Amino acid sequence: MSVYDIYGIGAALVDTEIEVTDLDLQDLGIEKGVMTLVDEHRQHQLIDALSSHLVTSSRASGGSAANSIIAASYFGARNFYSCRVANDDNGSFYLSDLSEAGVDYHVSNGSSDGITGKCLVMITPDAERTMNTFLGTSEFISKTDIDEEALRNSRYAYIEGYLVTSETGQPAAVKLRELAELHNIKTALSLSDPAIVNFFHDGLTEMVGDGVDIIFCNEAEAISFTKTDSLKAAAEALKKHAKTYAITRGSDGALLFDGKQFIDISAHPTKAIDTNGAGDMFAGAFLFGISRGMSYADAGALASKSAAKVVSQFGPRLDPEQHQELLGD
Repeated sequence: MSVYDIYGIGAALVDTEIEVTDLDLQDLGIEKGVMTLVDEHRQHQLIDALSSHLVTSSRASGGSAANSIIAASYFGARNFYSCRVANDDNGSFYLSDLSEAGVDYHVSNGSSDGITGKCLVMITPDAERTMNTFLGTSEFISKTDIDEEALRNSRYAYIEGYLVTSETGQPAAVKLRELAELHNIKTALSLSDPAIVNFFHDGLTEMVGDGVDIIFCNEAEAISFTKTDSLKAAAEALKKHAKTYAITRGSDGALLFDGKQFIDISAHPTKAIDTNGAGDMFAGAFLFGISRGMSYADAGALASKSAAKVVSQFGPRLDPEQHQELLGD
């Protein structure tokens, strides 16, 4: 019997989320709507330039896969997360947040020198999120951070596509997939970000290997990854890379493929004020659903409803009790 429902691997980042304008982004030379890797000096420059906004900022543990793993945990799944934080205040904050959510992690995590990764999440009035990320020690996540015993006792292995940007993280992602396949653990992978797909296509392809069980992506990522020019063409081409998949489409809902048929998932009407974490929540709720025996249609409906809830408020995650309310709706 499996101990864990989901074993995840990805970045560990402490998020600072602030409200900005399009003019702020333009003045600072920041590309809107994507994740950009920066060094610590550049991130400090941005924080200094936006210091007047920080009075309304909030700090939270983040990272794409971490958001999904924590969401699934609050729904009721038992999960393990491989990441890397340093022995500093942000590292302690991060690991405490994981523990509070009931997520297990490697016992040696948080013992190394360095700086825990940080992400500046800028939200514009149209609810779009733009991220500038300093990976810190998270950049050096590697094969040594994999807990094979925990993986062997899991039902799903979930890989964050952002790992493709790290010279050690990308091989770790490949290794995790290979180990999961060896132990007959189902594999899932997120494509993470359109810019990541464009710049690191070959690395992502290697991470996918001969194919994973589930791919999570949005429409732009699906089209870019498959090098097609339409949702219909991308949906067909993705079958070469995954047995099943979920393509999120914002206000147009989502398109699922369960291995046999396509399933259209309706969007839940909502007033979006912050899209940060929408895809992460979708993946987390979906993985929880199928790990508990839900059909793809029912898991997709829960994921869509959950993503709509998270974009209706600030922050990439929901409060613990909100997850139970979603299950009860």
